Amino acid sequence: MTVLHSVVDSPIGPLTVVGDIRDDGVALHAVWMNTPRHTHGDDELGKRDDAAFSEVARQFGEYFAGTRTVFDLELDPAGTEFEKRVWMLLRDIPYGTTRSYGELAADLGDPNLSRAVGTANGRNPLSIIVPCHRVIGADGSLTGYAGGLERKRFLLTLERDPAPSADQLF
Repeated sequence: MTVLHSVVDSPIGPLTVVGDIRDDGVALHAVWMNTPRHTHGDDELGKRDDAAFSEVARQFGEYFAGTRTVFDLELDPAGTEFEKRVWMLLRDIPYGTTRSYGELAADLGDPNLSRAVGTANGRNPLSIIVPCHRVIGADGSLTGYAGGLERKRFLLTLERDPAPSADQLF
């Protein structure tokens, strides 16, 4: 497997996308924001190949323009079986809506799993594409986000109003 990466410009800063080439295209392993939480070594990035990620860049452009509500990309994140179950639930949260950690835990069959859901949510390597930003506290508050609460607020605002005014921008 040959790991490659690209950097996609976005309104919330550069997004580093990492994946590998498959017979039918690129499978994404990670989308990292430029934050201390998303640090990585050069060996995790592989060679930079912007052409290989042109479809990813196109879909991100549509998302930030407010015309794409679901990503159609092959995903191959590394994680435990539990984390992958949580990440699948995240993909089921409709665009423009939010769910609480408790609601996701209940969907897994055990409302006592809220903290474990939160931990798995925090380990989601595919920011935005697997929409962990749509998970909020039970009281409706914005809770932790690896990209920072400002980015989370921006993404939720974007999804409520696809044409944000300049004062809503990150």
